[in-house]
Amino acid sequence: MPIYTSSSDSENEIAPVTRLFGRQRPIHAVLGGGKVADVLLWKNTKVSAALLIGVAVLWFLFEVVEYNFVTLFCHVSMTSMLLVFIWSRVADFFNWNDPKIPEIKLVESTIKEVASTFHAKFDQILSKLINVACGKDHLGHFILAICSLYIVSVIGTYFTFINLLFLVLLSLETLPFLYDRYEKEVDRLAYKAIRRAKRMLSRFDTQVLNKIPRGPVKEKKKF
Repeated sequence: MPIYTSSSDSENEIAPVTRLFGRQRPIHAVLGGGKVADVLLWKNTKVSAALLIGVAVLWFLFEVVEYNFVTLFCHVSMTSMLLVFIWSRVADFFNWNDPKIPEIKLVESTIKEVASTFHAKFDQILSKLINVACGKDHLGHFILAICSLYIVSVIGTYFTFINLLFLVLLSLETLPFLYDRYEKEVDRLAYKAIRRAKRMLSRFDTQVLNKIPRGPVKEKKKF
């Protein structure tokens, strides 16, 4: 199914109503339509902001301060225990209430929802790559996939795993929200870029790939 369809090749024509990647559902439904989508699209502002700040703080501690995980975990635990101990002693001395530590309970449904959402997206991307690698898709898609993976591998040499993970999480926290807010503008620009890329692939297919000599096709013997 093509991403966009149009009868004119003009760059200045008005972009069709068709949404990016040919989707029919809104971006909230594409992301699962639950709590995960609410967080990624900043429908739940407090949780989204807390997640973004927490990720930024962890990146700062690991990359700038150069903590490792074990050291950071021990230092945080030591500091928390020391604060609770001092608070408890002071509360006994001044007849204050003891510190109340909130119970943290992970909801099983939320964990399953997050896991199922990422599993579905990963499975979709993996199946697409397998079809391209097996030659079941257009040859131009195979070349585009190889070039894209090579570019990502080159970019990966300049980033540590923590930096790359931080960029991925930052993108998940910002790109869906920005797309949801400026959907029409993004669809219009993506429409023009995709049409230009399709023309380049078509020209490459006509001028290069179709000129590669191919041997005669041998008919399979029937027994």
